Amino acid sequence: MTHATERWQFWIDRGGTFTDVVGRAPDGELQSLKLLSENSAQYADAAVEGIRRLLHLPPGERIGSERVQCVKMGTTVATNALLERKGEPTLLVITRGFRDALRIAYQNRPRLFDRHIVLPEMLYARVIEAEERIDAQGRTLHGLDADRLLAQLREARAQGLRSVAIVFLHAWEHPHHERAAMELARQCGFEQISASHQASPLIKLVARGDTTVVDAYLSPILRRYVERISQEMPGVPLYFMQSSGGLSESGAFQGKDAILSGPAGGIVGMARTAQRAGHTRVIGFDMGGTSTDVSHFAGAFERNFETTVAGVRVRAQMMN
Repeated sequence: MTHATERWQFWIDRGGTFTDVVGRAPDGELQSLKLLSENSAQYADAAVEGIRRLLHLPPGERIGSERVQCVKMGTTVATNALLERKGEPTLLVITRGFRDALRIAYQNRPRLFDRHIVLPEMLYARVIEAEERIDAQGRTLHGLDADRLLAQLREARAQGLRSVAIVFLHAWEHPHHERAAMELARQCGFEQISASHQASPLIKLVARGDTTVVDAYLSPILRRYVERISQEMPGVPLYFMQSSGGLSESGAFQGKDAILSGPAGGIVGMARTAQRAGHTRVIGFDMGGTSTDVSHFAGAFERNFETTVAGVRVRAQMMN
């Protein structure tokens, strides 16, 4: 059953190869369109172009809220940036003595008898060891050397780094040194500042650190994409699918929550379609141009809170 609305609504799946647009007209009719995600000779963005075509707007004309009620989108922009290692060059600022903690990690050996171990490429481009140390009870063992850190941050910024991940020992519970470091990074002009007590405020340095680096690495890519879309649709409510399967307003959409944005939308759609057809046990197979996703549904959505994607550990709620 369809319900009439006063304005159009759009649902979009922006993949690495194709973008699918579904629009519901004011009279309730559903219309769909498939476009190449990258086709710079004809349009700047496939999602916006798809909306324009369904609204019969001329090229370049902005999409107004008087005609569009909302746009909801799942995207693999972050997924593909992670898979292809095309995120924002990132600086890691970590407690002195722990510069290699994320590289060493848990020393997992998934292929125990391999003689030649190929480690995944790290997402951060450079490391600064901050002179600071707080113990697990919150006692300051070594105060933050702000002058030294400020000079190091200025040097890194001058070399072109614009994104920084700040990960201090025990900061998940005692974040005052991280907050001070964030303020120093702002003074230096860093455009993306991800601190572990905000990105992943949970115990365990490695998982917290990896998640923070992922957030710093992917958030600028997402922000630029979201801003580009928003400029073409001023005033139109824009929502993005998160890895957890829930929607987020465009301004709150972060890198760590966007890695499985597109695939999560596929799982939700598969589950709801199956339920309407009377099925409660389903296996999903989504073969895209860049990646393939396999999912499982047995009556309830299954989620992970710590997972590995493209060789990177991420602690954020995600569809399994």
